[in-house]
Order: sequence, then C-alpha cells, then structure tokens
Amino acid sequence: MSPYPRRFLAAIAAAMLALITAVLSPAAPAQAAPAVNYTNPIAGQRADTHIYKHTDGYYYMTATVPEYDRIVLRRATTLQGLSTAAETVIWRKHTSGIMGAHIWAPEIHFIDGKWYVYFAAGATNDVWAIRMYVLETSAANPLTTAWTEKGQITTPWSTFALDASTFVASGVRYLIWAQQEPGIATNSNIYIARMSNPWTITGTTARIAVPTLAWETRGYKVNEGPTVVQRNGKIFMTFSASATDANYCLGLLTATAGSDLLNPASWVKSANPVFASNVNTGQYGPGHNSFTVSEDGQSDILVYHDRNYRDISGDPLNDPNRRTRIQKFYWNADGTPNFGIPVPDGATPVRLRSYNVVDRFVRHWEYRARLDANVTALADSQFRIVTGLTGSGTVSLESTNFPGYFLRHRDFEVYVERNDGTATFAGDASFFRRAGLSSSTAVSFESQNYPGRYLRHSNYLMYVQAVSDAAGRSDATYVLE
Repeated sequence: MSPYPRRFLAAIAAAMLALITAVLSPAAPAQAAPAVNYTNPIAGQRADTHIYKHTDGYYYMTATVPEYDRIVLRRATTLQGLSTAAETVIWRKHTSGIMGAHIWAPEIHFIDGKWYVYFAAGATNDVWAIRMYVLETSAANPLTTAWTEKGQITTPWSTFALDASTFVASGVRYLIWAQQEPGIATNSNIYIARMSNPWTITGTTARIAVPTLAWETRGYKVNEGPTVVQRNGKIFMTFSASATDANYCLGLLTATAGSDLLNPASWVKSANPVFASNVNTGQYGPGHNSFTVSEDGQSDILVYHDRNYRDISGDPLNDPNRRTRIQKFYWNADGTPNFGIPVPDGATPVRLRSYNVVDRFVRHWEYRARLDANVTALADSQFRIVTGLTGSGTVSLESTNFPGYFLRHRDFEVYVERNDGTATFAGDASFFRRAGLSSSTAVSFESQNYPGRYLRHSNYLMYVQAVSDAAGRSDATYVLE
C-alpha cells in the first residue's frame, strides 16, 4: 500500500497531465501581447527633428518650427508620448542683430554634465547670414531653466553654415556641420573638426563630402544635416541632399572606427541615397534625420521629417507641413544600416522573424510569401498588423511597400495580394492573433476562415496549414521585430 494519500497521488497525476498537455498541445487561443510600435506622424509642422534619450528616463525632442523664430523643447518617457507632450519655448530669436532670423535645426546634447543646444540663425539685417550658435545650461531639467548663449561656433570661413552636430569616437569629440566654402560652386558641403569644448572647434577642419551626384544636386547642390550612428566597427554618417521638396533624401558616409576621421579618404560615400521619397507609401522628401533607441534599448530608431504630398506651391522652405516621424531600422548581414522606405502614416510596421529558423523573416517575393534571410529589400519583410478585414477580433497583415495588399491564403498557399473587396478575400486575409504556439512571448496567426490552420512555413514557403506536433508549432510561431 502506498504511504501517500490517494488525493495527493491524484494531484500529482493531474499536475503531470497538465504539464504534458502544455508541452504537446497547441497554446490556448489567448490574445498575444502586442508588439511595441509607434503611430506616425509624431508631430505636425516640426522639421529637422532631434530626439535625445537621456539617463533620467526621458526622451527630449527639439525641432524647427514654421515661424523660424524660437527653439522649443518637449520631453516624455516614451517616444509615442512625445506626440502629446507639452512643448516649452526655451529661447527666442533676438529682436536685432545676429540670431535674429531663420532659427533652424536645433539639436540637444548632454555633454560633461551640462545640456547644450546647437542651432543655426540668420541676422535681422541679413536673414541669409546663417551661422551656427550654442546654448548651455547646467540645470537637471532643461525645460525649466534659463539658457546661456555661448556664442557662434567659429569656422575657417565666414560663410553660410548650419546643422551642427557632435559625436565621440575613440575618446575624441568631433563637430560635424554643413557650410558653403568659397571657391566651391555648391550650396553646402559636409565638414568635420575636433572640439576643445562644446562650442569651439580646434585644429584641422576637413571637408568630407561635396554634392556631385545626380540625387545630391536636384534643385540645389546640397549636403547638409549630418548625424552619426556607430556600430559593427564602423561610423555611419547620414546626411541630407538636394532641395527640401520631394527630392530631399538621405545619403550615407562610412568610415572605419579608429581611422583618421579628419582624412577625407577615410570616408566612403554610398553611390545611391539610402532613404528617399516613396510614391506607394505617399511619403515625400524624407530627410534631416537623427537617431535614438527604443524604450527597452533594443532597437535603433530613425527620426526624420517628410511631407505626405509631393507638390509644393512656391519655395519649400515656406511650406510649414513637414512632420516628425519615427521608425525602426535594421542592420544588414554585412553590418551596414538598412533604413528601408518611409513607412505609411499610422501604425509602424513589424517584421515576423521565424521562431525556429532565427535568421529568416516572412517576406514577399514576386507576391509569394516565403522565409528569407538577409532581406536587404527591407520593406518586402515589413507588415502592418491592422484590424482584420472581417473584423470580429481578427487582424490582417498589410504590406508596407504595397499598401492595400495583404497576406492571404489561396488554396492554402500564402501570397501578398491586393484587397479586391470580396468576402472571400477578407476571410482569406484575416487571422486570429494568438500567443505563440511554441512560446507565449511570440505570436502565431490562426486562419479566420479555417480554424485550426495557422500561418506556417514549410521548405521556406508560407502556407496556412494544420498544426499537430512540436515541429509544426515551431513552424507556426514568429517573433515580432
């Protein structure tokens, strides 16, 4: 006779049965936790936006305002929170003389225990006498303090200069900026120099980029708005090019970490723009970007402005409707950044990474859905999770680069196709979002019109199929990135 009471043995047996069931059976059809995403635009009529994530838990955002007359600052504990955060005017233009007109492109940085704002400004007697200036404060909260004017950043030429930014590499702080150099028939080039303090450059000034390519010289010959992100042993410097209309775009300079950054030969310019207008998504003139990171610090975020229309009446500098936008960017297998395309307004897209083939993502190729690694055509692997075409608690997965096209199954094979408005299409393109069949922190998608069948891969092609074993559950589980 067993020394343990029957009720105790029954409890043990029930617990073991529950464990076995959890391991061998599909997860309960509970709603999976939503992925972190953002809704664009973050702010209307805010251009040249700079967002800085500080150690106090706040994101700080500043930008050019349409009136070109003041510097504004807002903060929030989340990136999306910046869209509704109160905005404070921290400085206004002078009523006469320098710093009296065209207050442009502010950036906020925290350096050696103090806050600094870099900005460009003209003068009341010559609004195009654009030069670079610096503000400073030692207050903990830069929204609730007076700022000290540290004066103009002096460069080798007394010419049009703007878009100052700063970064540290190998323990050395650098200033990067755009300027018109005498003797060069361009509107602005990119320059770099070391800094002796946050408002003073020292030593050699190096010209590292001149607009010469077709995409850099549309409307105006412009390289401007440089900013840096460092990763994979490289220093990547994005910059903006051409006129500030639909031709505006981002270029890329790359240098090896540890190289002589004051040697122009250390910098290699990419032959094509890395971020440009996209007719399909209705986004035009993306540019003047900055970089930040997600709330959990795990994702790199591109900050930029653009417009949601192509045609502008008159000078684009007088058009007020550039909007602040953000989206996650990724890294190619070769270590270079992949910005994709300016995503549509609304919820930002996600990627579905395979749970059991961890280097592959769901993507479309000639409209067939499949799993691929190193998808350099990034938008092919980005989808917006939207309200299902059938409603009733379902979701649909909309293509990023083909808005209005959705993942749908046809004869249980999965394609990206245009919504034709029929009930059949709606059913084929609608899914119940479930907790991941192989991991509750991941996600699975159960067909709305064929319950028990899930979006899964087989031989790297996507199907809607039944799931009956552990391998199938892994095939039907995805990590949202």
